[in-house]
Amino acid sequence: MAKLAFLGLGVMGGPMAGHLQKAGHDVTVYNRTAAKAYAWVKAYGGGMATTPREAASGAEFVMSCVGNDDDLRSVTLGEDGAFAGMESGAVFVDHTTVSAAVTSELYATADALQISYVDAPISGGQAGAENAALSIMCGGDAGAYERAEPVMNTYAKLCRRIGESGTGQTTKMCNQIAIAGLVQGLSEALHFAEKAGLDGRAVVEVISQGAAGSWQMANRYETMLDDHFDHGFAVDWMRKDLGICLDTADENGASLPVTALVDQFYKDVQKLGGGRWDTSSLIKRLRAMG
Repeated sequence: MAKLAFLGLGVMGGPMAGHLQKAGHDVTVYNRTAAKAYAWVKAYGGGMATTPREAASGAEFVMSCVGNDDDLRSVTLGEDGAFAGMESGAVFVDHTTVSAAVTSELYATADALQISYVDAPISGGQAGAENAALSIMCGGDAGAYERAEPVMNTYAKLCRRIGESGTGQTTKMCNQIAIAGLVQGLSEALHFAEKAGLDGRAVVEVISQGAAGSWQMANRYETMLDDHFDHGFAVDWMRKDLGICLDTADENGASLPVTALVDQFYKDVQKLGGGRWDTSSLIKRLRAMG
């Protein structure tokens, strides 16, 4: 078992760190809001630190799952950042969905310090984190990935290296692009069924067994029909992710017309007060339109 640090104890990071501690690793956690770290230690054991540097001191692996580019920089860089506490040969694994630019920046910084850096964004939502069933898409040096993979498998159903540094984040962009279109299509189908006077549950029972079936349909149709969205991956975070996708598309020349459109639909949901609603709340926009 390894000595680990885990930075960020949100709805994803908290359960992920918990799986590591339950598996027998020696885990020290850090969270910007100390109360969450206290609660995690009470629930799982392990230790907590007051700074990322303190958490990372002596750790073979340091995992992070924070909010955005700025949050990631804040827990890695500076005199209190994790990099300052890591020893040569240690591996930093970032599970945050961030830009390729910050990934490139931090990979280079870590490399200069003789620290390995793996970008490893995750998919599977809160349920995936709680049930150790996440899909993890990774970029980085092959040797660093091979060392980190057994640790990540503690909370993954699939963990794969896609290629060199940054390819994990680019793959996560593909994931979010695909989800955006699927959720909008599902929202329109359920809204259409409502307007046509059909039993939405009966409709889904039939169409889910054919080509229309998807994870989104299987896991979100009931709460969408019930107009319940106080769960899951928040609209605010999805807009952050789609912004990264669209910025990257501007750089590489990809055409993302549906993604750009759905991003604006999510903006409308935010205007309805739904920034913290699950991403399946796109259907509420359609209902609001009549």
